[in-house]
Amino acid sequence: MSAKAEENAAGDEQQVVTPWEVAAKPGAKIDYDKLIDQFGCQRLEQNLIDRVQRLTGRPPHVFLRRGVFFAHRDFEEILSAYERGDKFYLYTGRGPSSEALHLGHLVPFMFTRYLQEAFKVPLVIQLTDDEKCMWKNLSVEESQRLARENAKDIIACGFDITKTFIFSDFDYVGGSFYKNMVKVAKCVTYNKVVGIFGFTGEDHIGKISFPPVQAVPSFPSSFPHLFPGKDHLRCLIPCAIDQDPYFRMTRDVAPRIGYQKPALIESSFFPALQGETGKMSASDPNSAIYVTDSAKTIKNKINKYAFSGGQDSLEKHRQYGANLEVDIPVKYLSFFLEDDEELEHIKKEYSAGRMLTGEVKKRLADVLTELVERHQAARAAVTNEMVDAFMAVRPLPHMFN
Repeated sequence: MSAKAEENAAGDEQQVVTPWEVAAKPGAKIDYDKLIDQFGCQRLEQNLIDRVQRLTGRPPHVFLRRGVFFAHRDFEEILSAYERGDKFYLYTGRGPSSEALHLGHLVPFMFTRYLQEAFKVPLVIQLTDDEKCMWKNLSVEESQRLARENAKDIIACGFDITKTFIFSDFDYVGGSFYKNMVKVAKCVTYNKVVGIFGFTGEDHIGKISFPPVQAVPSFPSSFPHLFPGKDHLRCLIPCAIDQDPYFRMTRDVAPRIGYQKPALIESSFFPALQGETGKMSASDPNSAIYVTDSAKTIKNKINKYAFSGGQDSLEKHRQYGANLEVDIPVKYLSFFLEDDEELEHIKKEYSAGRMLTGEVKKRLADVLTELVERHQAARAAVTNEMVDAFMAVRPLPHMFN
């Protein structure tokens, strides 16, 4: 996409999707078909999902089956290379701006863990503590502290320590990583970065200089302790689609500095409890379920704040049924209820008016409470020594086994 087209896309009054802001047109939902057109990525078709199952010998993840991960760039090339016996590595990340993660933050990590296990490949996880220091006006020390706290939640997702390297930018950036940053920076003009990211004259130069930091984990030479002599190893990035601008830039630059373009597999946004107009807001704790919430808090948030597609009276509901297009409890169940048959049964009964909103919300509360309590138990078992081990700069001799 040209810089001018990207400017037009960024200025679209219908919706705003950038790495820092996601908002639909008032009263509307995010238009993902429009995003695919604007960003120039491809829709993830069923034939690729079937191919994943055939190559890995395991059923597709629920996020693949139900279209949570819905778009991609060159995913078919990753699968073709894998089929030929060529491995790849995974790269994902987290901007540590808050103490606790909400369920939307878990989505890419749950999916990345599945990819790591299914394809038996290594993974690098970037904690952009420098980015959050600049964008959220946090101190360096607080950003670093939050990075370690978030690392505990990430480790609790169940990643394989023999195949996983977690790093924070403040600790790791330098050496080969920094050399790649400079190579990228030399290829991207100020006009180009403004066109992609929408920076203005009011933004400090730290923001303008940040994109190469998120770009270069896509290149294996940024990790000489992991991938020595493997400069042409392919990279697959699972992420939410709002991160796409970073990697459009990266893919444009990669061939010019002698590297492979990273491939992407991109997800839709996990909706706020109040509805599908954008991402959840960290400033409104009632817009999301957090991994620190108690069973009582989860139940209360769902009952009080989860937007319902049910009718406003029992009589009308029995007659017309629920509108599943806007119903948040059904949306959440489609992310986290594993059983396809049960989900279809709920949708059928609820849309026909035979199942009530209260019943659907109760089932959701049960599903989310089990998920959150399991995560809390896993996180409680993560020690500072475990964090140090995942973040240690070390070779991973068994990363492709």
